[in-house]
Amino acid sequence: MNWINKQKLLAIEAIKYNNKLCLEINDLWQALHSIFNKAQNWLINKGLLNKILSKHLSVWVSFSEAEFTSAISKYNNSFTSSSNKLSRRYLKTIINDPRCLRKFVDIADTCFKLGYWPLHFKILTSIIISKSNKELYDSSKSFRPIVLLNTIGKLIEKVISKRFQFYLISNNFIHLSQLDGLKQHLIVNAGVSLTHFIHSE
Repeated sequence: MNWINKQKLLAIEAIKYNNKLCLEINDLWQALHSIFNKAQNWLINKGLLNKILSKHLSVWVSFSEAEFTSAISKYNNSFTSSSNKLSRRYLKTIINDPRCLRKFVDIADTCFKLGYWPLHFKILTSIIISKSNKELYDSSKSFRPIVLLNTIGKLIEKVISKRFQFYLISNNFIHLSQLDGLKQHLIVNAGVSLTHFIHSE
C-alpha cells in the first residue's frame, strides 16, 4: 500500500501563498484548498438544461453479474486505490466466488431502488503528491491530489458509469465535440473535431 505509507520527501522550499510562506498547517491547507477546489463555488447556468429536448423514459434494468466481472477484469493489480485498504487484487479474488459476486450485484441494485448511496462509500483519503520534473516545489501548483475511495463503491460506480454512458450516447445526450472519457474515442477524434471547427470558422 505505497500510497498511504510515509513517503520520502523532496528537498523543497515552503509553499508560498499570497506572497507568504506557509509555515503553519492552516496556511498550507488554504494554499492547497485554493488550487484543488477552486471550482467549488463556480456559478452554474442551469438554464441550459431547459434547452434539452425531452426524451422518452427508459426502463432501468437490474445490474448483471457480467457487468461487474467485465468492469473488474480491466483493473490493474498494481494500483492501490482504496480508503478501506482492500486492494484490487483481493477484490478480484472475492468476485471470483459466485456468491460474493451476487452480493455485489444485490448491493448495487438496492442502492438504485432506494436512491441511497451508503456513507462508507463516500469516505475518502486524500493524498498530496509532487508532480515530476519541477525545478521548484514552492507552489501548490507543483503538487496534485490523489483521492482514495472505498474499493467496492468505486467498482459499483464504474459499472454505473459504463451503463450511463451507453444510455447517454444512444439517446444523443452528448455533444459531438465531447470526447474526453468516452469509449471508442481517441486523440485522433479530438484532432479531427478541432480541424473541423477551425475550417468552419
